[in-house]
Amino acid sequence: MKKYDPSSTNLQIGLKILTFTATWCGDCKFIEPFMPIIEKNNPNFEFIEVDIDKYSELANNFRIKGIPSFVAINEGEEIGRFVNGDRKTKPEIENFIKGLSVK
Repeated sequence: MKKYDPSSTNLQIGLKILTFTATWCGDCKFIEPFMPIIEKNNPNFEFIEVDIDKYSELANNFRIKGIPSFVAINEGEEIGRFVNGDRKTKPEIENFIKGLSVK
């Protein structure tokens, strides 16, 4: 998964799923093994990992209160979110992505 870099990541272009994480987050470590599979199965989205400690302003802008959390954007506009402080499972993340309405 690509890491967020404000100098090279343009959130205004294309379909993206921002994955908000932190190095100290146990639930974030839990999803690491299956995220490459989810990413591979959803090639229409660009997956971007955002470290909330490094990019807290971006996390605040998206009202991230718990991690891991996911925000889907299309051409800079939010189209869906899976944001809470609970541990996420592979089926829950897949269902979130399947439920997105992409035009």
